[in-house]
Amino acid sequence: MPERNIEFGKYGARGLKGHEAVARQLDALAGYIATPITARRGLQARLHYLTRSTHARAAARAAGLTVTDRTLRAWLAGTRTPSRNNLDRIEQAYRTVRRENVARYLTARLNREGRGTRVEIHPLNQSQVDRPRQRAVEFRSMNVRRWDRIVAAWAAGDDQEMDDAWVDQVVDLGSQWGQYEYVTNIGFAA
Repeated sequence: MPERNIEFGKYGARGLKGHEAVARQLDALAGYIATPITARRGLQARLHYLTRSTHARAAARAAGLTVTDRTLRAWLAGTRTPSRNNLDRIEQAYRTVRRENVARYLTARLNREGRGTRVEIHPLNQSQVDRPRQRAVEFRSMNVRRWDRIVAAWAAGDDQEMDDAWVDQVVDLGSQWGQYEYVTNIGFAA
């Protein structure tokens, strides 16, 4: 696409891709367990979430937590502690299962029966760019009415699809949409 940045940051601009900022905001809305997994309480909460039903256990196995039921019972009882690799697998499985469980609810809340959600786009940080090379990029807000593809890509963890889905929405900003490929922050609430 002609508006895509090829050498972002060449002159000192800082920011992150728009779809990454959207994913970060969706993660905040998902309401993950706040206690870290390295604490006993955090580990127990994640394990209970992943083993509370047969459906949750099947989703955890599909997400990559492939340990025996005996090992899971020992972790839940506290007689054994998971290794660092298993802690990472538990955290990844928890986040994947939580995203899948919350995706339908978030889609409905963000779409709001066709009314959509107001999104604030904060432009990239140009404080390190020399004065002649700075662009006039202002704060923008827009109403996104179709969140289905964005939330589905977020739940699946597909960055490329999420980028494409987000760009399809940002194009509604008009001819300057490429200036908002990289941003400082994107804010919205559900």
